[in-house]
Amino acid sequence: MIDGKPETMVVKKGDNVIVSKYSGTEVKYEGTDYIIVKQDDILAVVE
Repeated sequence: MIDGKPETMVVKKGDNVIVSKYSGTEVKYEGTDYIIVKQDDILAVVE
């Protein structure tokens, strides 16, 4: 939040991103592996 207002998301579903090596939390959901990260931990969006 910035000044009490929610931030606008820079990424959307399906985007490929690069994150810091030790950031995020790994989870497995319905047989698929995911990494949950804060938006601040996203280094780049790869096209």
